[in-house]
Amino acid sequence: MAKNRPPLRYSTGAAVREVRRKRYLNQSDFWSKLGVTQSGGSRYESGRNIPLPVQQLLQIAYGTEAQAAALVAWLRGSAGK
Repeated sequence: MAKNRPPLRYSTGAAVREVRRKRYLNQSDFWSKLGVTQSGGSRYESGRNIPLPVQQLLQIAYGTEAQAAALVAWLRGSAGK
């Protein structure tokens, strides 16, 4: 298994806003799946730095199956090291 973390697709507010709009979700519905409030999600979409754990949740929840699987495999392989 690769030692480097797979690239995270949703690391900018613009990328997140784009995927949310393509799925026709409002901010409340989109962000609540991740345990993030609507106002917090709005701040991320407006340019505030998105914390790494939230980026990882975005990848798992909204990335492709392959992207999610690669990240989960990396997380499991690096846990406890």
